[in-house]
Amino acid sequence: MKLFYSPGACSLGIHVLLEEIGAPYEAEKVDLKSGQQYQPPFVALNPKSKVPTLQKDDGSVLTEFPAIAVWLARKNPQAGLLPADPDAEARILEAMDYCVATIHMQGFSRMFRPSNFAPNAADEDAVKARGREIFEKGFAVMETTLGGRDYLGGDRPSVADAALFYNAFWAGRFGIALPPGCAAHFARMTDRPAVKAVLSAEGLA
Repeated sequence: MKLFYSPGACSLGIHVLLEEIGAPYEAEKVDLKSGQQYQPPFVALNPKSKVPTLQKDDGSVLTEFPAIAVWLARKNPQAGLLPADPDAEARILEAMDYCVATIHMQGFSRMFRPSNFAPNAADEDAVKARGREIFEKGFAVMETTLGGRDYLGGDRPSVADAALFYNAFWAGRFGIALPPGCAAHFARMTDRPAVKAVLSAEGLA
């Protein structure tokens, strides 16, 4: 397998899952700032021009965080990244989707790229403020979802924990305080050997 990633992007979560699984893989950096994702070699791989992108051993390509995460979990059940119980699995998928689709795509995206949400530059501060509101509500929801547990699925990390982790990482970069349970979760994740290895590999340690 080969993961195409950008340091500190949402691909960080998939990178963590690959380390947790322990299967052989390669990691290739994509320089988003220089626009490498729009160059023909990468577009041929992923016409969406974004990370994470996972090239499987057979050469086929998977895109989108939830799809890659679930595929990795299903292919590597020994890692315990998805519960076997259908109801528990649904809750993990529910939490992962909320982290990706709401906290990231609706909240942080407004904070990262306000021009994508506002036709006028004068409105960008309002867009950023709305993004922060969505982020803060999102982490309040995840605080309740954690419910004092170590991880979203209980006593071991899941695909949803990887999604929550990368969003919490971004919160730190913005200097935004997390609710206590989410902060403890972030610290717990950061202390995992797999996460330490990824942060070091991406130059984020």
